[in-house]
This record gives sequence, structure tokens and C-alpha cells, in this order.
Amino acid sequence: MVALRNNIECSISDYLIERLYEEGVRYVFGIPGDYVLSFYNKLSKGPIQVVNTCDEQGAGFAADAYARINGLGAVCVTYGVGGLKLVNSIAQAYAEIVPVLVISGAPGKAERLKNPMLHHKAHRYEDQLKIFERITVSSAELTDPETAYSEIDRVLDTILQTKRPGYIEIPRDMALAVPANARPKKITIAKAPCPDTPPEALDIAVSMINSAQKPVIVAGIEVERYGLVERVLALAWRSNIPIASSLFGKTAIPEDESLYMGTYAGALGREDVKDYVESSDCIIMIGVHLTDLNLGIYTSHLDPKRLIYIANGRLALVGNEYTLSVYDLLDRLASANLRRHDPSHIPYFQNVGRFYDNFSSDEKITVTRVFQALSGLLDGENMFLADPGDALFGSIEASFNCSFISPAYYASLGFAVPASIGAQLARPEIRPVVLTGDGSFQMTGMELAVAARYGLNPIVIVLNNMGYGTERPMIDGVFNDVAEWRYSKIPEVLGTGMGFLIKTEREFGEALTEAKSYDGPCILEVLLEKNDISVPLQRLCKNLSKSIGR
Repeated sequence: MVALRNNIECSISDYLIERLYEEGVRYVFGIPGDYVLSFYNKLSKGPIQVVNTCDEQGAGFAADAYARINGLGAVCVTYGVGGLKLVNSIAQAYAEIVPVLVISGAPGKAERLKNPMLHHKAHRYEDQLKIFERITVSSAELTDPETAYSEIDRVLDTILQTKRPGYIEIPRDMALAVPANARPKKITIAKAPCPDTPPEALDIAVSMINSAQKPVIVAGIEVERYGLVERVLALAWRSNIPIASSLFGKTAIPEDESLYMGTYAGALGREDVKDYVESSDCIIMIGVHLTDLNLGIYTSHLDPKRLIYIANGRLALVGNEYTLSVYDLLDRLASANLRRHDPSHIPYFQNVGRFYDNFSSDEKITVTRVFQALSGLLDGENMFLADPGDALFGSIEASFNCSFISPAYYASLGFAVPASIGAQLARPEIRPVVLTGDGSFQMTGMELAVAARYGLNPIVIVLNNMGYGTERPMIDGVFNDVAEWRYSKIPEVLGTGMGFLIKTEREFGEALTEAKSYDGPCILEVLLEKNDISVPLQRLCKNLSKSIGR
């Protein structure tokens, strides 16, 4: 891209677009509106492609998935009716450490003085900015052309350093404004350096690992977010330490890795993995967020005295806490004088069974069999995206030889279909496979039209049990039922793609085979019994119901 910042006609919009392009953004997701049309017009004439979604929340989810893969995503909306519909998806990005930039138009500064009742305003003009300040790490309202460039740099630098979302609001009379003074070079906010690992902390950690009979590593989401995979593997290989993942960090460590033993999620997960982790005399938790879902709705039993906890730039062990560089700590541990442990007792992952090559049965399809099939189907050419519910929790006992994306902490329904758009645009060589419930699909399934429009080809599997299967075991009632849709007929509405109605194992296997060979979007509607849920979800509901009044 030809640099614009030294051009005397470089507007605020031009500069922001250039900076996004410099940071690797090639797609911006969103919906235009009159307060942001000038910026959209600039976008349409530049090197970044606009992806128009059906709804702003879908745009936010698409930008989220794009950012998880690309390192930065962007979503662009109008003021009020557009921006406030983004709050949920950006709150999720904040909670799950995803670097997304929100760009919102706004009423012009001059017109606000003339008319206090402009359309899309809720209460005060600054309300949207104030709301996003609570769910982003950095925000700016670009009201002064002379400071706009530095404000853009400040917000982007903070997003990239923290891996969390930021917000930029552009009043429409500022979008085409050109600063009068010389264009500043991009400035980078100095980040306080993390200190190296204190020798005493390293000595304690090494001693705990060497004296342990069965140490174990539990890898969390920060392993992926902060590029720690190779360092974690180096430590594991150095001392022959088995690795489990947290639910939120599933596939952060490749699940075909020889030392990988499964997903640890307290009582929600496999009993052999739970028993191994909780009986370990040295649990090395790296990048794990101690959320209720990660800890199996607090059914985990982890002795703090046997725990080395490494996350968010700190190390905690035996009652002491240190602020340090996690990169430095892992490098030093991997090069330390660690003894090699006996791997013979490791409960290597025993899959729940695969039947993808044996789908001749006319038995009624079940959730368990769906996961068994997907374990055998998915490979490095795929990416698996799961909505909260059985699509997520059923995956605890399955293994996938591909990347896995799911909002396993904030857990917003309706994520996976729009997320598949961002995922495939970030990695066009892969084919997304989406697993969603019928309740989730009804929230954002219309974004499948966007996938078709932009030539994408996700395989979307809808688990149709006519309602919210996660909630029924806790408290059942008609409030958990959803409207009946004919999901397999949706490709006819779109005018492209293939749809399959599935009742048996044979039909599911045949549909998967045909969908893999077809180059367009596909919907596989899987008819399930109303109360058919996976074993991990049964455990989840049992524990969650204890916190819910009946």
C-alpha cells in the first residue's frame, strides 16, 4: 500500500485505514449507516475489503474469529443502533482476550450543537463511548484532527499489546478532516518491560518438577493467544511431562501431540484425566483462566501447595507471587537441569470411538455418535467452530486434529456461524465445520447468506432437539422450546448450497461424505431426541442445577 501519511490530503479515515492495513487487516466486517458512510466510502476505495453482514452482532463475531487467527480484527458500524448491537460480541472479545477494533461513526460535533435530538441518540451523545470504555482496553473519540493520528496509534498499540478490544468513534464531520500540521510518524507506546525470572523462583519451580513423581502440564488459552505453544512443548519434551488442555484452551496444544492426554475440566471431563491431574504432585498450569467452566463448575480439586501457576505475566507457587516475562520463565525452565519422568503411566487419550468409516447402521443418530464421527472426519484442512451448549461441552471427550474455536468462557450463543466467516477469510485454505444447536442457529444463522455471498463454504451441523438442551436438565419448561424451522431447506432460500435432513447414523455418514466433496455451503440438520445430551453436558447440568433455585 502506498503510504498516505506524508500526503497533504491524508484524512483521518485514510490514516486509520492505512494503519489497519499495516497491521495485517485485510477485511473489515460491519453494516453501514449514515453516520459512518464517509468512512465506508473510503474503505471501499482502498485495499481492505468490506464484508457486509446481516446484523451487527454477527459482524462482531466474525471480526472476533478473524482476530483470533489473524492477530487483529476490525468491525465498523454506525452510531447507536449499530454500535449498541455490538456490545455483546465485544464484551465477549474482551473476556476472551481477542484483539478487535470497533470503528463507529457518530453525529458530527457541529450538528450536535444545532440539534440536540438527532436520530439514533439514546440519552446523551457520549453514552456509547462510555459504554465501550467498560468493555475495551482503550478508546478514543476523534474530535480534533491535530491529535487524531496519535489517538489512532495509541488505541491500536494498546489493542496489540494486550490482545483485547479497543474503540474509535469518528464524528461524521471529522471522517474526511485533514490535519493542518505535518503528519507524525507512527508512535509506539512504550510497554513496561517484564523483569526476567528471579533465580529463587526458578530454583523453586525446578525443585518442584524434579521431586515430583507424576508432574503434569495444564495448558490454557494464553498458550495460544501469546504464542507460547512451542515453549510449552519444549518444557514437556525436556522432562517427559504429559499435557492436558483446559476447556477454554482446547487445541492450544495439538491433540495429536504424543504427550497430550485430553481435556481437563474437573468433573465435566474424563475421569482418568481428572484423576491424573488432581493426584499429580506437581501441576504446572500455563495460561489457564480459573473460570467456572474451566474448573468444571468448581468441581476441580487442586492443591495450591502442588501448583505452579503461570499466567498473565505472573508466576505463583508455594505462597509466593512474581511478576515476570512468561517467555523468559518457560525458556529457562526448558533449559534447566530437569530430570526425565517415566511416561509409562500417562493415560494417553483414548477417544470415545470413531465410526466415520463405519456408518452403515440405521440406528437413530445421537449426540455421542455425532462427536465420534467428527473426531474421525476433521483434519488439518478443517477448523472446528462450536457454539456453547452440547456443541462445546460434548467436545470435552472428543479429540480433533484441527484448530478449535469456541467462546468457552463468556459463552454467547450464536457465535459459530458468523465466526466461520471470519475464520475462513483469515485462513482461506481451511474449510470451517460449525456445530451449533437449533437455539443458537436461530440467533445468527442468517449469516450463512453472507458466507454464500463471499464464496465461502462452511459445513454447518445443526443439532435439532427443538430447544435449549443445556437448560432443560436444570429446569424444564416450555420456555426452553424454540420455533420449529426446516433447517435443511435453508439452502433453497439462499439459492445455493446443499441441505441434508438426518435421522440415522447412515444418513449422517453419507451426508458428511457428500458435504466434504461439495464446494459450497452445506447444512446438516440432525434430528435428535428432545433430551439427548452428551455425558459431559449431563455432568455440567447436574452441577449447575445446584446453583439454580427451583
